[in-house]
Amino acid sequence: MNIDKKLLNITFLGTGTSQGIPMIASNHPVCLSTDVKDKRLRSSILISWQDCTYVIDCGPDFRQQMLREKVQLINGVLFTHEHADHTAGLDDLRPYCYKIGEMPIYLNKQTLESLEQRFQYIFCKENRYPGAPSVVTNVVKEHSFFLKDIQITPVQVMHGDLPILGYRIQNIAYLTDVKTISLEEQKKLKNLDVLIINALREEEHPTHFNLKEALAFVKELQPKKTYFTHISHKLGFHKEVSKKLPKNVFLAFDGLKIKA
Repeated sequence: MNIDKKLLNITFLGTGTSQGIPMIASNHPVCLSTDVKDKRLRSSILISWQDCTYVIDCGPDFRQQMLREKVQLINGVLFTHEHADHTAGLDDLRPYCYKIGEMPIYLNKQTLESLEQRFQYIFCKENRYPGAPSVVTNVVKEHSFFLKDIQITPVQVMHGDLPILGYRIQNIAYLTDVKTISLEEQKKLKNLDVLIINALREEEHPTHFNLKEALAFVKELQPKKTYFTHISHKLGFHKEVSKKLPKNVFLAFDGLKIKA
């Protein structure tokens, strides 16, 4: 990690699971909650330092999130994987492309191939629609890379049977949709100041950590602070679940801002 450590500002743009909270057509008590912390857009974070601003994932709520946080400019997008709740907002990069030109995106090969099919008009080289966003692709492999003066370490995790990416940025790690992670990849997560990790619900799930698994992972890594994200309505009310968590483990919520 960098010796010259920068102060990072993290904003939780969304902390919900793939369907968000409230979920369409649901009468579950959490979906009917009037507590603003129980209303969750699809999971994403904003990272900024000095004059740099990056987003990890841009899902179907991206436009709403950018308007809510009054984000005037972003310098790039890092993707964890290709699922719609993490990528469906790709077209809404257009206003930022108008400002900076080609938008750098960082993603693994399988995510790129998926987006090239689903958003063919963005990636095509000929007869481009003039209003389409322009992107420049950076394929992330196992090696660390830099965003300006900040080192980014990709962390491969398993989302069920699907290999996806998490990211370590200095002493902060963002991991979502995790079900398993190898011991080799866990070595990249030592001595964290902040761990952001998914905790979907109480019951087991085939492709996501449930609360018990997420807490066990925290106990293994021992980060200074942990924030749970990618939360389903089935986990329960924010206020009630928060009371049950260990010291220095928190439920994130939409709009939460932290520094590290």
